[in-house]
Amino acid sequence: MSSKVLRRLSLSATAVLLLFGCAVSEKAPDREEESDALTFCVWNGYENFLELAAQNCPDIELEFSNYAGANRTGYSWVQMRADDIPDIFITSQILDEELAKERLVDLSSYDFLNGFSTSILDQVAIDGGVYLLPVTNVLYGIYYNQTLMEENNWEVPADFAELETLCAQIRQSGMTPGLIGTHLTGNTFSAVFNLAKTGWLTTPAGVNWEQDFLNGDASAAGHWEETMDYVQKYLDIGMFCTDPEDRINPELILDEMGNRRAMFCTMVQSVNITELPNGDKLGMMPYIGEDGSKNIYMYSPSSYIGISSRLTEPGNEKKLENAVRLLALLYSPEGQEAFLNEETPCVLSVLESADIGEDSMIYDAHEALREGRAFPMTYVHWENVLSDMGQAYKDWFRGEGGMDGAGCIARMDELQQGVLHNTQVIDFSESTGDFTLEETAALVGKALGSAVDADAVLLPVCGEYKKGVDLRYGITGKLYAGKINAEVLSTLLPAFDGEYAAAEMTGGQISELVRAGLEQAGGHDPSPYLLVTRGDKELEEDQTYRVAFLMQGYTEEAAEAYGIRPEKGSLRAFLRKWLEEQKTVSPGGNPWE
Repeated sequence: MSSKVLRRLSLSATAVLLLFGCAVSEKAPDREEESDALTFCVWNGYENFLELAAQNCPDIELEFSNYAGANRTGYSWVQMRADDIPDIFITSQILDEELAKERLVDLSSYDFLNGFSTSILDQVAIDGGVYLLPVTNVLYGIYYNQTLMEENNWEVPADFAELETLCAQIRQSGMTPGLIGTHLTGNTFSAVFNLAKTGWLTTPAGVNWEQDFLNGDASAAGHWEETMDYVQKYLDIGMFCTDPEDRINPELILDEMGNRRAMFCTMVQSVNITELPNGDKLGMMPYIGEDGSKNIYMYSPSSYIGISSRLTEPGNEKKLENAVRLLALLYSPEGQEAFLNEETPCVLSVLESADIGEDSMIYDAHEALREGRAFPMTYVHWENVLSDMGQAYKDWFRGEGGMDGAGCIARMDELQQGVLHNTQVIDFSESTGDFTLEETAALVGKALGSAVDADAVLLPVCGEYKKGVDLRYGITGKLYAGKINAEVLSTLLPAFDGEYAAAEMTGGQISELVRAGLEQAGGHDPSPYLLVTRGDKELEEDQTYRVAFLMQGYTEEAAEAYGIRPEKGSLRAFLRKWLEEQKTVSPGGNPWE
């Protein structure tokens, strides 16, 4: 395979129907006349499908928007709570079933669901209705060097005893048996939970325990001891060796497995390669249960898609018809193929008719999904404790802080009870109204400017979809009326944080940069800059001002021309502190003096 670099996570799902003539034309969202155009917030990975829709459904008009901030899932549900979702709604998790029922169309009566297996529909059913469908499924297991296994005549183990024997042979050859990604604590959280799923956690008793634990009616103590003992066995045989450099997952696989220093790698990330840089083939095996009776894979939808219930209102009949046609196309074999290519080897169509070759890296995982040996990745409803639990497991794996299995169990109970009994909220500010995108950016600009003692702030702002380009270093999400907590705050931030930038510029130079906008890669039109000034002052052309920028919210050419320099400082921290001090914020209010 030509690609040698791992670049991204993927997830997805499916269904069937023959379509006749259907194509998409873009139309600007700012026109005043009424139309049947569908609003569609585009996520990464949908580009090929939109091209397919343009070829097959030319009569359907789409108004595209885009969000490229720090929390796509959170923003989709913030919009849902504010009743401001697009006609075609996309999210990565079903976080609120009752809200989904209220805001989305029940899809259960449409023919394209005939392409789904009953098991998939059962997983997304809400009180007998279907409101969000997986677009594709991403499969997860433990990666291994298949070529090296074959060269040594080693086979994928069938139970823990065989895994233990194999790991001893791997150590004798001078290699590390298995590495686990620790750059993100979600990796260690998932590794422990996935091993629990090879045993009790996927039984009816385990499912009931999870619900009770999340509600505060059960504890980890008394239920997790056997799992922690089993995790310790994985540690003892060298399957969960940690990386002292805390490298990101792609680097870990490419370096350690690509250079034949490690055989296995456990991480929660789909890869975009099937071949390592040295030509070795990459394989995927299940999490091995102790007696081998439940060796399992994990799966997770890449995203979910639904239709706004607004389209069921009188006057929207044509829009609803077109939205159904788009979903019928998406859940046809041709539509599903638009999400699958050589860079998505872990992604699987959600159609029951989907088939893959026996030489595929995910062939066994695909069979496991069909046979009920694959389970959903644990995430939903664990968001508030997932990272901290993962940190406790990471400390255990590294032998730090005196942490062990028993300590992790106690930490699980402590964290969950802390979340359930933290009545001093989490809410630290409140918005009195819905903000526009520009008003949201102005609010962020005030927070940044006041925190770093600037005279002016320049922020790239754009909610427009530009194929192949995400404004990852700008403001793309709006603030809505209501309480503001850490989750809401994260939806306002750019995708990257940890630095800002500053420069001394004249008013004339600032105006010049505002006129030019932020030129992005790919030859697209520049994204506009929003200028926010202290006290809303007009800038004098020849006077010099201290100007602040978002992390990489400027081009290299601009940095060289104007002496823009990066500075350490978290926009997240700046914005939170400012919102706490303001207590309430309103569009056009909260002056920056």
